Amino acid sequence: MEKSLDIKIRNILADPSSNDFIIADAKDGDMGFGVAAPGLNKEPSHLEYGSVKDHRDNMRAIVEQGLVDIMLMSVSASEQLTLEERIFDGSTVTPAIRANDTSDIWCGLSANYGDQPSLPFRSTTIEHAQCGKAICSDEERSLGANLGLYSMTFNNDAQLDREALQAYKEFRIEAELKGFRHFLEVFAPNSPVQPIADIPRYVNDCITRTLGGVPKAGRPVFLKIPYFGPEAMEQLAHYDSSIIVGILGGSSGTTHDAFRMLWESKKYGGHAALFGRKINNSEHPLTFVKFLRHLADGDLEPEQAVRDYHGELSNLGVEPYRSLEDDLQVTQF
Repeated sequence: MEKSLDIKIRNILADPSSNDFIIADAKDGDMGFGVAAPGLNKEPSHLEYGSVKDHRDNMRAIVEQGLVDIMLMSVSASEQLTLEERIFDGSTVTPAIRANDTSDIWCGLSANYGDQPSLPFRSTTIEHAQCGKAICSDEERSLGANLGLYSMTFNNDAQLDREALQAYKEFRIEAELKGFRHFLEVFAPNSPVQPIADIPRYVNDCITRTLGGVPKAGRPVFLKIPYFGPEAMEQLAHYDSSIIVGILGGSSGTTHDAFRMLWESKKYGGHAALFGRKINNSEHPLTFVKFLRHLADGDLEPEQAVRDYHGELSNLGVEPYRSLEDDLQVTQF
């Protein structure tokens, strides 16, 4: 079965004005947020957060629904779901893994690594993603995930940024040799060593400089960046139409925050959205994803989508976290 991701990438590259839009559920939070990764425990308990089992049950349900194009996981989750359970074999959803975990994604309540300049690091290996062990035969490489998220954070420091670029170069070459595709996440500076006057322009410049020296064989299939607004999105999408630009979701916010972010980024040239906490912390993730797909396909506009989402929550007997009036507020723009 051909994956929806491959169809959409082909369509977007052939026609940058294409209506195709990629949605990923970013369920790789166990590599960043620790025990908080599954989200709040929805079962009566003195324990605040869910379990790994809950987290993977949510992944199974989203994949079975079939409305996202990518399920992003840690390698340990992918080993269970991709290699052992084979849940992606008859699905249009593409399995993907977090290929590196720079120090600034080590978040959660127990540490403050995110306040320190990012340092490159990789817990996993390409082989572990592809076949679950340190050495794969050529035949085994197609058994697991063959798509990974690689993340970088530039902090306006020549030594630190050079180290990040060198680590990415080594990863790209290794991935090319092993037939492993990747998409590139570039965060906003998390602890700039020197002041940055225009952060959106700085991030765009870092991306274009980074990819300027990379041939097609080593390029990411698309980007995942913060949504800085219409001007920055248009600037990057216009610069090179062979670079598919996608956005990351960030913190949860209101339902209108999530819906408008996806809708607006598409309006100004974006073709992908990778939402983690926005999906995971919603009242009913399957219904939330359904409305993300409606927005991505151009079937609804954000405000009406929020109203319809609340209507479906009511039909399901699910109590919303906020009143409709509060959930219609836009707080993250």
